[in-house]
Amino acid sequence: MSGRARLTLASWAATLMAAGALLPLVKPATWIFTAAFVLALVSGAGTLARRAAPARSLTLAAQVVVALLALTAIFAREQAVLWLFPGPQAVTYAAGLFRAGAEDVGQYAVPAPDTEGIRLMLVGGVVVIGLLVDALAVTFRKAAPAGLPLLALYSVAAGLSGGGAGRLWFLLAGAGYLLLLLAEGRDRLSQWGRVFGGAQRTGRPGTAVGSGGPSFAPVRTGRRIGAVAMGVALVVPFALPGLNGGLLLNGGGGGGSGGSGGGGTISTVNPLVSLQNDLRQQEDREVLRYRTNATDTSGMYLRLVALDQFDGLSWKSSVRPIVDVPERLPWPEGLAQDVRVTEVTGNFVSSENYEQKWLPMPYPASRVDVEGNWRYEPAGRMLVGDGKQTTRSARYQVASLDVRPTAEQLAAAGPAPEKLRAEYTKVPPSLPADVKATALKVTEGARNDYERAVRLQDWFARDGGFRYDVDVKSGTGVQAVSRFLKDKEGFCVHFSFSMAAMARSLGIPARVAVGFMPGTPQTDGSVSVGIRDAHAWPELYFEGAGWTRFEPTPARGSTPAYARETTPSGSATGPAQPQQSASAQPSAAPSASEGCTPQMRRLGDCGPDPAVAGAAPEDSGPDPMDTILVVLGVVALLVLPLLPLFWRIRTRSRRLGPAGSWDPEETAAPSGVAPAGERPGRAATRGAGGTAARTLAVWREVNDTAWDYGVEPDESQTPRRAAARIVRLGELRGESADAVHRVARAVEEVLYAPRPQPVADLAEEAGRVRAGFHAGADRRTRLRALLAPRSAVRVRWAASARWAETKARWSDRRDALTARFRRAPRGAGREA
Repeated sequence: MSGRARLTLASWAATLMAAGALLPLVKPATWIFTAAFVLALVSGAGTLARRAAPARSLTLAAQVVVALLALTAIFAREQAVLWLFPGPQAVTYAAGLFRAGAEDVGQYAVPAPDTEGIRLMLVGGVVVIGLLVDALAVTFRKAAPAGLPLLALYSVAAGLSGGGAGRLWFLLAGAGYLLLLLAEGRDRLSQWGRVFGGAQRTGRPGTAVGSGGPSFAPVRTGRRIGAVAMGVALVVPFALPGLNGGLLLNGGGGGGSGGSGGGGTISTVNPLVSLQNDLRQQEDREVLRYRTNATDTSGMYLRLVALDQFDGLSWKSSVRPIVDVPERLPWPEGLAQDVRVTEVTGNFVSSENYEQKWLPMPYPASRVDVEGNWRYEPAGRMLVGDGKQTTRSARYQVASLDVRPTAEQLAAAGPAPEKLRAEYTKVPPSLPADVKATALKVTEGARNDYERAVRLQDWFARDGGFRYDVDVKSGTGVQAVSRFLKDKEGFCVHFSFSMAAMARSLGIPARVAVGFMPGTPQTDGSVSVGIRDAHAWPELYFEGAGWTRFEPTPARGSTPAYARETTPSGSATGPAQPQQSASAQPSAAPSASEGCTPQMRRLGDCGPDPAVAGAAPEDSGPDPMDTILVVLGVVALLVLPLLPLFWRIRTRSRRLGPAGSWDPEETAAPSGVAPAGERPGRAATRGAGGTAARTLAVWREVNDTAWDYGVEPDESQTPRRAAARIVRLGELRGESADAVHRVARAVEEVLYAPRPQPVADLAEEAGRVRAGFHAGADRRTRLRALLAPRSAVRVRWAASARWAETKARWSDRRDALTARFRRAPRGAGREA
């Protein structure tokens, strides 16, 4: 491996090892694989550019272009030109994605969710740092200053984690920097003669090692010094208590998802993005338990937070002022006195393994009795923990209103207040047109906003052919909504986000609530809420009823009575009957009847709705064009590194193949060698397809084989001297050495003999030479000769020669046309 290749690989590894300090900040940490892939493309582009063009600025420019194309294809492919080139839409989308990531970093605690914005910031940042490290260490050959961007990367990780980047990550980052320094030191030593110390290594004659080349004792000394320095850096903080809390140690304390018991804490600091992970839990762990005097708990959803801001990339909770918790919470906004309301009370006990900044409560709460440092956010009617206050082992009592508007009251609702309507019907300009078009199609013929809301809910839950699946890729942006409407599979996040966005596009105020479904009744009269009860649902505003819950997710939760297609008449005990039967025998196996209890629906054991299962999804399955592009991209990534190998195999088969299959350029005589009376390069034309052409093609193959194994060609020498040089530098012995001399004698005969005689088995002679080189080389040299043959540079030489020939030809034609036009007037005058 050459010195530059070793430095490139060391730069790539050092950047990723320093980026390891960012891994604990985000869960899941799969972004590191994307960063490694893009950084490998950038490093590969730099390697190719340094070979093709010596200008450092061109190398850096090529790497920047590759990085931009790769990031565009990964993060903004749908907005890019031809899915690759960053146009105005892609730049605008990436800027918005970056802003969303910056907001997420400031909003979420560690470990933050792997949102698309945070992923762009992480991957882009690592790629920028890697580009700087590669430019300093490889392009400019200054490995020591390359430690500054690596230090910046580690410092950012340590700062975001509150100084708790960890000793392991410091060890990795320091080892990566030492690896980079050692690679540069070895490269510098290899350019000098014998320096000092160390045992003499043997090697091939003519090489630096074989002729008293550099001793690598300094490299071993550097490794030892680096290992001692790393050990001191890790041990000294333990010996000096005054250094605790620095970059090398966890700052201690800290909230988040820690907790005792070896990581048994249920971390739901971000209730939005963690929903999918919660629903995938194999064990339905309990997060809280409550008792209530309500006769029907099927509609007692426990609400955490309301997401009321849709910026085109995600739904978020607006930043609003918070106040002290009042003794009695204000009357719900928009709720009229003529709507049926019953106040119910519940006593709640949170699990010691459940930590959350928002307090789960039925909506709308009218009074909350809780100890601790809690604050009240009036617009969303939610309680938020101040400082380190969380729900861990919290005990509290909540009085809430059981609001039961009728379908007639919702249908007759007047317009919402202008201020509320302006805020909660806002949609981003980038919302795809098919979202509103689909909403208009689904609600066609509806007479009011209530009917539109019910039709949207039923279309998602029953009539639209949607399928509930927690294993699909989560997404919250505008493209995710459009993709969900097309693929028709997802979980509660997709259903609630899409219905809220479509309702807003129709002018209906909407937001998304995140929390838990009512839970499972127990035999002792309490209700247990598990982690798999995590849920998201849309809330739509109707004047007179206030914010009203809808349930578009199939096979999850319960549809409110006012949102059903046929509203039951009489008392509200009808929908409570299945719940009572379920609570009587909570552990009973599912019956064979066609009905499904609310408990089974909450646990997702009912399967898809029969109406949904019977309907064939429209336009389902992957896009054929996307599949083709992905396949072509994978094939290109696999084939491009093998192009030198394919070219070498094709060239060898052409040179050693049957007569008449050679390229004249391949069969031209070596420069400086030509028979008497002929210019160099005329031998191919003298014997094209015959003895001379075949012999010269084999000779070129012998020279290129030697070149691939490290013996550079010298075409200024005679064939006899060139053969002796190949045998000496290649350390060929026996039959392979004799084969080189036999081919050289055949070349001399076809170049100088009046009537050259054909020599048999020349192709076999070339095979013997290749076998001799292969037997005497180590594994690394063999792989280099196979996968990256040095003789492949002839492709670039040939392209440059043809380009120069084309320019010369066009220049001659232009001069001839110019001269003809200049002579034309004089000729015309003579004819007259």
